This record gives sequence, structure tokens and C-alpha cells, in this order.
Amino acid sequence: MRDKIQFGRRAAARDGEVVVLLIGMRVNHLWALHRWLPVFLAMPAMLRELVRDRSAGLLHHVLLTGSPRTYYVVQYWESKEKLLDYARATGRKHHPWWVRVNRYARDSKGHVGIWHETYVVPAGHHESIYGDMPPFGLGRAYGTVPLGAGVGARDRLKV
Repeated sequence: MRDKIQFGRRAAARDGEVVVLLIGMRVNHLWALHRWLPVFLAMPAMLRELVRDRSAGLLHHVLLTGSPRTYYVVQYWESKEKLLDYARATGRKHHPWWVRVNRYARDSKGHVGIWHETYVVPAGHHESIYGDMPPFGLGRAYGTVPLGAGVGARDRLKV
């Protein structure tokens, strides 16, 4: 299903803290399929679990490719506590996959690289603007609101 375009200038409807996780991998040696494919397949399984159970805290995710052979996911979380709880939960897919991914990465002899970055952005320190776009990114995670006339970045960022 395609999202409808929301005409005009809009912003994410989020005044509070924002939690963003970037997580990904880089295939360093394409011919070593047996080394990087298990790492590549780990994320879709976790995302399916998180989409099925919204109480875990994942609000939205976007799958992206970066520089050659680099794949990553931008994840928007309800809170840092829910992100950390999911990461530690032994009854969830993350824990066993993380053990496996670490083993593959350790034994891969450089065939696959893995990385993540977590950002916890306090209220008043994030901004989003969408012009004539379907909901995307933070706007997809939290919904959008029209930008007020005469409201600028300084106002939104509380500078």
C-alpha cells in the first residue's frame, strides 16, 4: 500500500526525546557468501518480530543501502529503555542472533563488517521538515503536524 502525499510543509509530531538506532553491515568479500549471508539474514527476522509485537517499542524502520556493499536499517524507538530491554531479552530473536552474528564476525576474517550507532536526542534538540511527502522517518514513526506560519528552525530547535 502506498502512503498518500501530505501536501504542504509538515513536521514530526514529537516534542519529547527521540531514540534512533542505525545498524548495519558491510560485505567486505562478496565471494565469502557463507560468511556474510547469515549476518544479512539476521535483521529481517528481528524486524518481523518487532513489527508483530509493537509493545517491544520499535515505532518505524527504514531499510537502506549506503556505499557499495553496505546495508543498514534506521530504527525509531519509543524509548531508550525499550531498545535496551529488547537488546537484552533472552526470549527474543535479538539475543541468539547477536551471539551468532558476533561469532560470524569474529570468525569471518574480515569478510563482513558490522556496526551500530544509537542516538538519544533530548526534546527540543531535533527537527524534521517534510514538504509534499508521504510520512517518512520521524514523521512516519510519530505522525506529522503542519508547520506553523512564521515558525523557523530556531523555534523548533528551541535555540
